[in-house]
Amino acid sequence: MTDFIGSMNDSVWAVVAWLLVGAGIYFGVRTIVVQLRLLPQMFGAVAERPYEDEMLRDGEQDDADSAAVGKAGTKKKRKKAPDKGISPFKAFTISAASRVGTGNVAGVAVAITLGGPGAVFWMWIIAIIGGATSFVESTLAQLYKTRDYENNAYRGGPAYYITRGLGKPWLAVMFGIAITLTFGFINNALQTNSIVESVGTSAGNDGMTLKVIIGFAVATLTAMVVFGGVQRIASFTQVVVPFMAVAYIALGVMVLGLNLSEIPEMFSLIIGHALGLREVAGAAVGAAFINGMRRGLFSNEAGQGSVPNAAATAAVSHPCKQGLVQTLGVYFDTLIVCSMTAFIILLSNPTYGGDAEGASLTQNSMASQVGDWGIHAVTLCLLFLAFSSVIGNYYLAQSNVEYFTRNKTVMLGFRLLVVLCVFLGAVVDVPVIWALADTFTATMVVINLCAIIPLCPIALKLLKNYTEQKRQGLDPVFERSMLPELKNVECWDDKDAAFEEKGTGGPVGLRV
Repeated sequence: MTDFIGSMNDSVWAVVAWLLVGAGIYFGVRTIVVQLRLLPQMFGAVAERPYEDEMLRDGEQDDADSAAVGKAGTKKKRKKAPDKGISPFKAFTISAASRVGTGNVAGVAVAITLGGPGAVFWMWIIAIIGGATSFVESTLAQLYKTRDYENNAYRGGPAYYITRGLGKPWLAVMFGIAITLTFGFINNALQTNSIVESVGTSAGNDGMTLKVIIGFAVATLTAMVVFGGVQRIASFTQVVVPFMAVAYIALGVMVLGLNLSEIPEMFSLIIGHALGLREVAGAAVGAAFINGMRRGLFSNEAGQGSVPNAAATAAVSHPCKQGLVQTLGVYFDTLIVCSMTAFIILLSNPTYGGDAEGASLTQNSMASQVGDWGIHAVTLCLLFLAFSSVIGNYYLAQSNVEYFTRNKTVMLGFRLLVVLCVFLGAVVDVPVIWALADTFTATMVVINLCAIIPLCPIALKLLKNYTEQKRQGLDPVFERSMLPELKNVECWDDKDAAFEEKGTGGPVGLRV
């Protein structure tokens, strides 16, 4: 079964990888390399505080605030309201909770095991190219978001912009099913699998009893999140995840410091194996490319259509701001966190794993540098990061289930299945889960690209509106009347101020 799925994935990803590269290059050209050109503004967008909007007419303007000009005679003032809505930084950390997890530790190790050091180079390339893709999909998610009055939240994502922007509800249904299966079930099982592998390596015990205990514990914690006690646990992870990510980066920096003289050779290996500059077979170069693309996408999710679901929840003054924030998230995930895993492995294990794979390869590599405590340090980081990903994955899937229905019986069944998959992930072999994750990820990519490529001109109009306001020295603020040709846009009018007055937030349990 695993061999069949793996063989199918090899064929599918041989096409999907090139689709991602082609789409990323297309978006990069059309946006004039927005992922690099506006890099400084990404940091500013992340640091912004939430606000509420008020429409001021008759030429009224507050000199203390920035103003953006919409229609003639209409000006819009930004009134700071730090206690209302979800800030861009919070949206960044929520999406990071989903991004930074198993893919950064176990996924990179798998990529190196299967594709050699050259896979790291292609992970970097997909991050840079994918930055433009992430900008487009997150900007579109912001534009076509909807108001969830029941939960005082914004909701959106590919299912919404496929329906409202593309006018293809049947395609939105296909995507909704794919992301629900991928993030609600498959990826959550994968997170538990990596936790089991990591704890087993740390404890020196990989028996079934330990797997069942860990699976039961993680499933119980997950049930506490999805059935109750959400706010407390979510608030905890929002504090812990950034801390653990920084701690993991610190481990990588420590390894770099211990191997300063080996760093040039490491980069030579990465580039040489990726481009065939060393004596490596053409098949090895192809393996590096395909595995780097797969793991890079699984980690940073650019083009996959998952992050837009989180991006849509932010209360920002312009859709492009969240596009910039999520592009920065791609860089943080792959160019920083994933790179640290790669450096730890390549500087510690010149055979690229041997019999070890996944998280255990990263743990053993760390131990070879700093001693056995390195195994436990990686385990602790992975434990928190993987569990936070379970939470993030659940909410991404939930928002798409609610796209179809909010029937309480359906939602109850969905939550029970999520908890069951989290438990089963502890006792299923990792190759099966990775293979299924690859299959459904490819499905999401194809559907999402079929939507955002034809919708790209709309994102370009928003980008032009944003850059024109920046040239005027204004803090960009978007009102849908600025682009009256856009249809089926629910938000981005003066009603947002009244809605935000109630206190908008992200997915239930992640609101602040």
